[in-house]
Amino acid sequence: MRSGDMVRRIYSILLVLASPLLLGWMAWRARRAGGDWSVLGCERFGRYARRPSAQPGAVWVHAVSLGETRAAQPLIRALLDRGHRVLLTHLTATGRAEGRRAYADDIVAGRLRQLWLPYDFPGATRRFMRCHRPALGVLIERELWPNLVHAAVAARIPLVLASARMSPASLRQNLRLAPLLRPAYAGLSRTYAQSEADAKRLRQVGATNVSVLGNFKFDLRLDAQRIAQGREFAVRLARPVVVIASTREGEDPGFVAAIRQQADRWDTEGLPLERWPLFMLIPRHPQRFDAVAGILESAGLSFVRRTHIAGLGEASDRVVQACRESAVILGDTLGEMPWYYACAQVAIVAGSFAPLGGQNFIEASALGCPVLVGPHVANFDQAVADALQAGALRQVQTPEVALQCALQWLGDDALRARMGEAALQWISHHSGAVARVVAGIEALLREDVNPD
Repeated sequence: MRSGDMVRRIYSILLVLASPLLLGWMAWRARRAGGDWSVLGCERFGRYARRPSAQPGAVWVHAVSLGETRAAQPLIRALLDRGHRVLLTHLTATGRAEGRRAYADDIVAGRLRQLWLPYDFPGATRRFMRCHRPALGVLIERELWPNLVHAAVAARIPLVLASARMSPASLRQNLRLAPLLRPAYAGLSRTYAQSEADAKRLRQVGATNVSVLGNFKFDLRLDAQRIAQGREFAVRLARPVVVIASTREGEDPGFVAAIRQQADRWDTEGLPLERWPLFMLIPRHPQRFDAVAGILESAGLSFVRRTHIAGLGEASDRVVQACRESAVILGDTLGEMPWYYACAQVAIVAGSFAPLGGQNFIEASALGCPVLVGPHVANFDQAVADALQAGALRQVQTPEVALQCALQWLGDDALRARMGEAALQWISHHSGAVARVVAGIEALLREDVNPD
């Protein structure tokens, strides 16, 4: 028996022994996050009812959570447009909900199926491959499980790691677990990295056939209708807008305090509320919407929820008046970032003001919106470096500094125009990853059909 197989078997035994604790942790996470997680559902253990819809030969795409599901959308749409059936798997409820929303018509038409990814037990992963028999698997960004890869290799299903990234911290962690993870990386048929730095690190952990094809996030397809609605709403509102997007736990108090401090200055100066800029505060995860509402209430800031706006109809005079009388719109919806960014003159993209790795700011740049991020951007370090060089973005240290910088930019139309144009050119320069990856996937599919 090879040493890699022995290590994987030891890992599997430990995984089974620890499963009560791991499943308990998953149940706790599900209760805390909300939504349907099916922690003990049959799909999580690779058990499926055999139905006519479980046809073999689909392209399997695994998008673990909300971020990966959004990142994978251009790829999935390209595959569907080219006539491929797609099997889409997730690990979290937010990822599954976003997939269900984004592909509702394709699910009804039978072009796309959604499933939970099974836990990484050997039997569960073998049953997944045996039941669904995908033609090829695509893992998004960095989601790699030893038994899942082993089951795919054993079933002769090619695996691709696409839009792959690896931070220096992830490299160190992977090298510590090299006896377990190196065979998994080596089991990939192709690895398509986001950047040369990612490719170098991926080779260090055992990936072969590595090439740099780019980042899917640059090929995003924005909802033109939502963009038009957002821009129309901003015109009717007649107030400058600063979006504070994708805040994570621990960041909201800092931003709310900074808004409160600025509001006190405007009150002292006698500036009426309707002449203040409007702030849109958008938490990253839906389970935190009510908690952030509580923070705004405690700070004494008037706010209106985005769901309230949508419920009344954003074109109504009543809604516009309510927004003119509020300091903040609380973004308590999912899948509407194009609307928020279309309303904005400046975007602060959070997840980067605490050591959380940062959140995707490319969507804001694609709408020509000048962007501010914080110091913690390990998940997007190359994109941030490139955007800084292009003049599309600025990096600051604290929420208070970000807010002050955003307010300064509101008063400088020429600067915003330059940054917006730089952002659009930067996005255009880096697009095309999806087309390159789809070409690679279809070449692999042809190789599998004609192995000689």
